[in-house]
Amino acid sequence: MVKDCKPEYLAKAELLTEEETERLLSRMSGKLPRRLVKGKVSQLEALAVQLELEEEQLEKWRAMMQILKDKEAAREAKAQEKLQTPVKSKATVKTSAKPKEGEKKAKTE
Repeated sequence: MVKDCKPEYLAKAELLTEEETERLLSRMSGKLPRRLVKGKVSQLEALAVQLELEEEQLEKWRAMMQILKDKEAAREAKAQEKLQTPVKSKATVKTSAKPKEGEKKAKTE
């Protein structure tokens, strides 16, 4: 899991404040914290690897969010299209609620 860290992430890790370093260390998971404790990697290298992993995860998240936004936009466009299309109405026959005078007499006789 632990991979070699890129020089650009090493440079970013060197610039972190103490608080940012603590936050980054607290988010580590997997083999990386164990390797740090055992001394197999330095704290700076572990921070650089964590920065790189988080950046990759962020890119994946952004791609997924873009897909979701595109799907939502397509759904909204389809709904707007349905609203704008004229609905074909069936011809209705008007009937009055009250029967006509001639009809009343015919039924009662």
